[in-house]
Amino acid sequence: MKDFSDLPEMMADLGARAKAAAAELATASAERKYAALLGAADAVWTRRAEILDANAKDMEAGREKGLTPAMLDRLELTEDRLRGIVDSLRAIAEQPDPVGSVIAEWEQPTGLQIKRVRTPLGVIGVIYESRPNVTADAGALCLKSGNAVILRGGSESYHSSEALHACLVQGLESAGLPADAIQRIPTRDRAAVSEMLTMIDTIDVIVPRGGKGLVGLVQREARVPVFAHLEGICHIYVGKTAKPDMAREIIVNAKTRRTGICGALECLLIDWQFYTEHGSILIEALLDAGVEVRTTGELLKIEGTTEAQADDFGREFLDMIVAVKLVDGLDEAIDHIRRYGSNHTDCIISEDPVAVETFFNRLDSAILMHNASTQFADGGEFGMGAEIGIATGKMHARGPVGAEQLCSFKYVVSGNGAIRD
Repeated sequence: MKDFSDLPEMMADLGARAKAAAAELATASAERKYAALLGAADAVWTRRAEILDANAKDMEAGREKGLTPAMLDRLELTEDRLRGIVDSLRAIAEQPDPVGSVIAEWEQPTGLQIKRVRTPLGVIGVIYESRPNVTADAGALCLKSGNAVILRGGSESYHSSEALHACLVQGLESAGLPADAIQRIPTRDRAAVSEMLTMIDTIDVIVPRGGKGLVGLVQREARVPVFAHLEGICHIYVGKTAKPDMAREIIVNAKTRRTGICGALECLLIDWQFYTEHGSILIEALLDAGVEVRTTGELLKIEGTTEAQADDFGREFLDMIVAVKLVDGLDEAIDHIRRYGSNHTDCIISEDPVAVETFFNRLDSAILMHNASTQFADGGEFGMGAEIGIATGKMHARGPVGAEQLCSFKYVVSGNGAIRD
């Protein structure tokens, strides 16, 4: 990279080069994109020792900074997690190329043949926090969808992201695609984020992936369109007909499998009738798993629970903490989720099909689940290979954002000398 005297000059150069790369990538063959993704996957595995060394630097700095265990878990890379990154890159490579695919087609009485065809968005700016795997996921999904991308990872994952980015570039170059198609901002300076948000001439959409503070900053300051990825305040409602053993297993998994991901359970709502019949089995299971249970009223009689504060409901803990409340039926559960949820992922555990249908119809979260752990709120688990994030807004993309969701569309219209009366 050139040696720039100031940040705006550097960012302008990144944007110009990304725009040029996007024009080339938009017409790149599916075969070349496939080869680039496989090349990147091979590079990650070949260079895994280098990546793990880089991650060790980030982990050491994170400990010195006082990051919580959950945040350190988000940051840490292991050989198994690198294998997961490799598998995701290969899974994305194997998916059908979305660019140019026909979404719908029809013929008008005038003789016009009309097709709605997927097309890349252009240049995507991705701003994310500590999870270094986002570097690989975002870069790969943007490449698959024919978009150039500018990555701005968090300072905590600086070295890890740098090492993973080098593997993506190696894949691009091995396939004869422009290295500028996947760029990374090479500075920890937070001013780079503010600069990105105003690059309306070169960036087509911003994707923020992180906590409430980051997403709020982006939404307030961005002049570029934004795919909102808000915090994951995920709820599970245990209805009166729920199977107790199933409910217990789902809840423990949803809270404890990985506490630092956006699909982790943060608030458990238990129907009074379920509690009356089955007692404190769900609370005890969480306590036995080492979870701090913050609750109110009747549930405070259970040994080991602590009193919830007002702000514990509607809070993303990202830790071994959960808020729990008894509710008087489905309506109260829905009202609570509407008030405190973030429209990310919410679940009902129930054997009553009418209750399930009501839950699905009356809530408008990006992901609604029935009898399944909220930890499945993940693009890889949805068959997308990976995701660039979980979009909680209502425009264009919702839920896990994969390669298809990173495309817009255009209309292709053909006639045979058609003229309009």
